[in-house]
Amino acid sequence: MTDMTSVPNGWVCLYPQVSSVTEDNRATSQTVTMSLDNRGLAYADGFFTTIGVIDGLILWSDYHYQRLVSHAEALQLNINSEELLAVLQLYAQQLEQGMLKLVVTRAAQNVRGYGYAPSTNGSDCEIWLKATAMRVSTALQLSLPDGSLIAIQPNALAICLASQIACLPPPLAGLKSLNRLDNVLASGELQRIKAEPLASKLASTLGEGLLRDMSGQWVEGTMSNVFYQLAEAPLSESKTTSSIHKDNEDYLTTGQWYTPSMAQSGVAGVMRQVIIDALSTTQYPVRIRSLQDEDLPKLTQLFFCNALRGIMPMSSLTLLSGDVVDFESV
Repeated sequence: MTDMTSVPNGWVCLYPQVSSVTEDNRATSQTVTMSLDNRGLAYADGFFTTIGVIDGLILWSDYHYQRLVSHAEALQLNINSEELLAVLQLYAQQLEQGMLKLVVTRAAQNVRGYGYAPSTNGSDCEIWLKATAMRVSTALQLSLPDGSLIAIQPNALAICLASQIACLPPPLAGLKSLNRLDNVLASGELQRIKAEPLASKLASTLGEGLLRDMSGQWVEGTMSNVFYQLAEAPLSESKTTSSIHKDNEDYLTTGQWYTPSMAQSGVAGVMRQVIIDALSTTQYPVRIRSLQDEDLPKLTQLFFCNALRGIMPMSSLTLLSGDVVDFESV
């Protein structure tokens, strides 16, 4: 077990108070306090990413690097992504097992209010990091077509939520920006459902809530992206003819998977892209397709995913009407 005294306790500022590296390649940094003038706090001017660490290595590091590059470009922030990823890897080595949460905000500006100077200074940023020791579940794993492994969680239940998420213009749609109030309220709704007396027996297995955006399309979970399979007819009429394999190894490669577009809402997650890329050369590449109300009774499989938990398969989905669509167990 790693000596966790070597990992900073609490948030550290990587930039502009850059972490130093010792002769034995250990990252060191002082714990500092964020100013109340921080633009991430004042205006949600920035983004974040959550990174799993196993055996001292960053999970899906190439994809987290792509997020750093794409988000810096979209928000016009000056980030040396290669250097930052190298520093994160040093913290991962010290942490060994757990989670790194990275928050990037635009630096304080001389321009009053929302604005920022159209100059190098306007692109300067503050970079914050918190390392948390925790167990990243890998008990059950799937082998992707490229040979890499992805965690798969036990079956759980899903429910459609009344909360909605915002539709955003480019380049904000799909970003993991700091403005997550719609997800906060949706997560609160899910927790209230779990706490209801009638739901007490289901609370332990109610894993995720499905969310619509303001246009009415079902887009993602409260903390995850969603993939689904469809029957030609409603499930009650087609269950006997749907080709579903219960073998974990075939879960991702049998049948056509769809995932909603992130072009106007939602977060284009790391694990979502991992799965899209992994299946791109198979018989059934993932198709980007909107998920509408009329599709829900036709669902034959549904899973959520994120970079920490991997794949979260669902055994049923409770609709807003109260009707339940059942899926085959994985």
